[in-house]
Amino acid sequence: MNELMFFIEVSLAGLGSGALLALTALAFVLIYKATRVINLAVGEIMMLGAYLFMAFTAGMGFSAWIALPLAIAGGALTGAIVERGIIRPMLGESAISTFMVTVGLGSVIVGLVELIWGTEPRSLPAFISSAPVFLGDAYVSRKIVVSFVVASVVIATFLILFRFWRGGVALRATATDQAAAYSCGINVPRVFSIAWTISCGTAAGAGVLLGAIGGLSSAMGAFGLSALVVVIVGGLDSVLGALIAGLCLGLIQSWAGTYLGGEYQSVVTFALLIIALMIRPYGLFGTHEIERL
Repeated sequence: MNELMFFIEVSLAGLGSGALLALTALAFVLIYKATRVINLAVGEIMMLGAYLFMAFTAGMGFSAWIALPLAIAGGALTGAIVERGIIRPMLGESAISTFMVTVGLGSVIVGLVELIWGTEPRSLPAFISSAPVFLGDAYVSRKIVVSFVVASVVIATFLILFRFWRGGVALRATATDQAAAYSCGINVPRVFSIAWTISCGTAAGAGVLLGAIGGLSSAMGAFGLSALVVVIVGGLDSVLGALIAGLCLGLIQSWAGTYLGGEYQSVVTFALLIIALMIRPYGLFGTHEIERL
């Protein structure tokens, strides 16, 4: 295999990984756009979705086509319960208090998963064909291709919904000014609940794709940290920014892991974060807010 073809294959794998990062970042963006809360438990909700999928398939014998929507519904239900029972009573509290609540929530989810399913790494039942996909002469894993297609379709759907769907308009209005949204008759608490429900359902679906590629473990939530880098670089309130930054970070991580070594992926990832914050603290596509004191 010549060097150019190898580079193309590495880049294709990076795009697939980047699409999954972007899909995970979308879960951060949805909640932040509506509630101005950074949910650091997104990675753990991803993990929960993957374990629920395993429970429905390997444990209960459901087909993957039934288990997948059930796992997504489980993640969405978790989000709805957390928003109504934990986050909503925190409204009006300091941002750091709410942030720390999501940190604690992530630890609780990890503990529950380890209590129920143990700490040993597991594999998801094969529901995506392992047959290779060839794009010209370049080889790429079918799981990577499926992840890329699914993530692209989901993100494109959200972009359209935010632009034209009435609920998307309500979410954008709430994110801009909650008081003004109230005065226009928008049910702001309901918008909060919808945002958490959809976000956590999205994270659970992303977790199933991640589990299909790399297997299951209680440490899967660490993937959420890379997705958080995507969100900060792309812009905390930008869906388009999550897509572009996710694809770029996926490429950079793939190149760094291949040509420098896997141990350099984290170094490159967080170096990129520091540089991005120094140049554009509000992200490439984030809203630049000016506060008067």
